[in-house]
Amino acid sequence: MRFGDGPGSGNFEDRTGGGGMSLGGMGGGLGLILSLVASRFGIIGILILGLGYCALSSLGGGGLLGGGGGGGGTKSTLTAEQQRVLVGTLTSTEQVWGQIFQQAGATYQPAKLIAYSNNGQSGCGAAQAAMGPFYCPTDSSIYIDPTFFDELSRRFGAPGDAAQAYVVAHEVGHHIQNLEGTLDRAQAAQGSAGRAAGNQIQVGVELQADCYAGVWAKRSGALEPGDIEEGMAAAEAIGDDTLQQQSQGRVVPESFTHGSSAQRREALNRGLQTGDPAQCNYAR
Repeated sequence: MRFGDGPGSGNFEDRTGGGGMSLGGMGGGLGLILSLVASRFGIIGILILGLGYCALSSLGGGGLLGGGGGGGGTKSTLTAEQQRVLVGTLTSTEQVWGQIFQQAGATYQPAKLIAYSNNGQSGCGAAQAAMGPFYCPTDSSIYIDPTFFDELSRRFGAPGDAAQAYVVAHEVGHHIQNLEGTLDRAQAAQGSAGRAAGNQIQVGVELQADCYAGVWAKRSGALEPGDIEEGMAAAEAIGDDTLQQQSQGRVVPESFTHGSSAQRREALNRGLQTGDPAQCNYAR
C-alpha cells in the first residue's frame, strides 16, 4: 500500500506499550460484549469475529468470551510497519470518506483507532485478543490487537499490508454504518427476528462493510500491484463457510453471520469496481 508522507491521523492511539500517541480516557461502556458467541459457534465465533462487529447483534450480554481462541497469552507490541499501515489506512479513510460526506452535504466525523495488547477496555466493555478486530459504536472506536495480523498471515494465508488495510477499512465501514443509522436499524430488525433471520440481517451489515472497504480502496490512490489480490485473499480466508469447514468439517449456512467467502469477495469487488457507496446496498 502506498500512503502519503504528510502528517498522520490524530485519531490513532497505541495502547500496546509501543509508545504511541494518547487520546485520553474512554467513556463508560454499556457492557455490550458478544458473550454467547463461544456457546453458539465455538471456535467459529472467535474466528469470524476477525472482521466482526461487536455491538449490533442479538448476541449481546454481560459476560466475556469463554475459553480458547487465538492470542490472549502474549503481550504484543505494535511494530513500526504495523503502525504505518494502521495510521496510513485510517488517515486515508478520513480523507476519502470526508470527501464523500462533503459531496453529500454532510460532515464526516472520524472514528478512533486503538491498538491494544491482550486485554483492554472499550466503550462496549472488555476487549480481548481472541475477539479479533471490532468496532464499538458506543465510543465510535475500532479496537485491534496486532497479534491478529500474525494470525491472518500464518493461519489464514492472507499476508501483506493490503490485507491489514482491508481489516481497518472494513471496521471503518461499520463506523460509516453507525453514522448513517444503519446499525440502529439493523439492531431493531434483529430484535423482532428469529435467530436465522437475525443472522441474515447481520450478514448484510458485514457485506456492506466489505463493500465500503472496496469503495475506500478504489478512491484512495493507495493501491499498488498485488494489493487487490491480497485483499481478496483476506476476504476469502474469513468467509463463514471457509472457517466452518476448517474448524468443524461442515458448513451450516443458517448460522452465517458475516457471509460466505464468495459473498465477501463479491462485496469487496463491488466497491472496488464502482467506488460508489450507493451500490453497497446489502444492509437493511
